[in-house]
Amino acid sequence: MNRRARFCAEVCPICKRARNRKKGLAYWFVKNIDRKICPFCRAYEREFGKPAYE
Repeated sequence: MNRRARFCAEVCPICKRARNRKKGLAYWFVKNIDRKICPFCRAYEREFGKPAYE
């Protein structure tokens, strides 16, 4: 697994919260802003084939 994708999946507090709760500010932020600019979120999407907030 890519190190950036692993960081997004296991360490990143914003992405982890968005995936676990599926609502709120963290979810909105990752869905609309972070996944477009964050290299870790983009690596997660390439590695797992789904958005970082799912």
